[in-house]
Amino acid sequence: MILKRAFDFTGALVVVFLFFWIILICIVTASIDTKSFGLFIQKRIGQHGKTFQIFKIKTLNDKTKTSSRFGKFLRKSKIDELPQLWNILKGDMSFVGPRPDIPGYYDALEGEARKILELKPGITSEASIKYRNEESLLAQQDLPLAYNDRVIFPDKVRMNLDYYYHRSFLGDLKIIFKTIVR
Repeated sequence: MILKRAFDFTGALVVVFLFFWIILICIVTASIDTKSFGLFIQKRIGQHGKTFQIFKIKTLNDKTKTSSRFGKFLRKSKIDELPQLWNILKGDMSFVGPRPDIPGYYDALEGEARKILELKPGITSEASIKYRNEESLLAQQDLPLAYNDRVIFPDKVRMNLDYYYHRSFLGDLKIIFKTIVR
């Protein structure tokens, strides 16, 4: 636990130091592109079911609810996730753990599945690697929300429970490596 937090904090500090200018340029560009402040802040469910504010670079225009080419690029490249390094520095998140979801999902789990809430949410996980194209997968469905609730979310819960029972520092490093090379 202490090793993981030390790794998370040190790693996030190094990445912020190296990529701060990219994050700043993207936030400014997103502000111009979306015609609003370029940082997206949303309530998510964190460790022990407590809510926290997640940070991302804004990719949607508030008025049109559409994404420009720049916004699509940020999402596809996952650059929009870089501000979550601040969440790691604050202690809300980790590099590896279940992706934090909006209220109504993880906080509604019952029984053994609630063990997932003992974990600090992460920027990446086996589930987020498997579903890295979740947006396009859902776009292909007639009833995307129902498909998410019946197929994708239960699979993520299964994968995150598996992570809960088998997590290790070496396993986290493998997940980080898989995330970077894909």
